[in-house]
Amino acid sequence: MSSRRGFLKHSGTIALGSLALSRGGLSSLMAAGNHPIGLQLFTLFNVIDTDTPAVLKRVASIGYREIESAFSHKPAYYGYGPREFAAVARDAGLHWISHHVAGAPFKRPAGAKPRLGPDGKPIHFPAQKNLRDNAQEVIDEAAEGGLSYLVCASTPVSTLDEIHQSCQTLNQAAALAKKAGITMCYHNHDMEFHPVEGQLPYDLLLKNTDPSLLKMELDLAWATKGGADPVKLFRENPGRFPLWHVKDISADFKTLEPAGQGIVNFKRIFAQASTAGMKHFFVEHDMPADPFASITISYQYLRSISV
Repeated sequence: MSSRRGFLKHSGTIALGSLALSRGGLSSLMAAGNHPIGLQLFTLFNVIDTDTPAVLKRVASIGYREIESAFSHKPAYYGYGPREFAAVARDAGLHWISHHVAGAPFKRPAGAKPRLGPDGKPIHFPAQKNLRDNAQEVIDEAAEGGLSYLVCASTPVSTLDEIHQSCQTLNQAAALAKKAGITMCYHNHDMEFHPVEGQLPYDLLLKNTDPSLLKMELDLAWATKGGADPVKLFRENPGRFPLWHVKDISADFKTLEPAGQGIVNFKRIFAQASTAGMKHFFVEHDMPADPFASITISYQYLRSISV
């Protein structure tokens, strides 16, 4: 990184002008920068409750500086209240930026198979608060923890009626969050990019929520699996994507991978960070067999491309 800083210091305006004219130029360089790399803690779902302070210190030792929390086997925030967890994160050298919360409860389809963990055993997720029923409570907790963002992790979108109800919930929660000084975002999976009665749920979520209130956390791998182009989304909705999830996916779309191990074109996407309005991004890998190996690979890859 020192050689890169030296180049910037000594290259002069002519070199910078030439760079600005080539493939996104100066804006691409600025987008790359030395941005702090964050981690979505769901990646560590199977280990974080064993010794949360020690796990967070190990995360920081790899080089991560920001975190986004999610639910775990323990209540609240890995067994801590919001203020207490913020202190634990701080002590580990991490800045707690954001938290995931459910939008509304899902109705489990009859005969649906349970989700399996890396050990092949069914995962029993704990009951969670949600924005439909507990919006003010989760927003108050986020404010107590000093969070900048609160993210709807997922919400029912399998019918037009569900999408309509979800938009209402998101608009209402986002308005409450703004009053608390918190930005509400929506996190996608691939289901939002599959048509429902001829319409894409993600398009409807974008169009029927207030862009001044509700922003988006784009999961790059799930969007890619759904057939969406992140860069196209950024250009069509500039400034609406302050948060990203950085994960990769195999060419057959069957296996999530550490960043740089699949088909997601991260260099192309990060070159459009300013268009997206990106403020923070979080590495995520849904329950890998070896989470610390995975997050180390992702961190090293992202640093290698100078994000």
